Amino acid sequence: MRMDQKQRPSQDLWRRTLTQIPSVFGRLDYLSRLRNPNSGTYEHHGLAQVFGAVEADRALRESHAACFQEWLGMSLEYQRTDLALFFSGLLVERHVLIETWLRLAHYQNLMPASAGAPERELFLGDIEALLRGLKSAGGDAA
Repeated sequence: MRMDQKQRPSQDLWRRTLTQIPSVFGRLDYLSRLRNPNSGTYEHHGLAQVFGAVEADRALRESHAACFQEWLGMSLEYQRTDLALFFSGLLVERHVLIETWLRLAHYQNLMPASAGAPERELFLGDIEALLRGLKSAGGDAA
């Protein structure tokens, strides 16, 4: 398979789907939800129909890792703004959302399997600091 053909599933995913999600954190959330929790395989019916399940899994896995790296590369202030943008699209009161996330730690499922221990620690530390900051601000700070 030529390199330009190999990139097609990822390009299709970004062009049709991921660019429509306004926040990096939203992309992380979306991609993590496409990962089967029992097998670790990423499943996207549309991509699999066009490119095959193996190529769809590869494109989703690579995109998840890329979004994760993009999030880690953002300053804490930019992460705060991005997280607030993500939260603004959810139909849950901000204080309930923050309390629930701190209690259940759903965000732990957003990391790609390829993330190493230092990346995981950084991600978790940033998210927890952001959530605690939002909680102490009454959940309304964006």
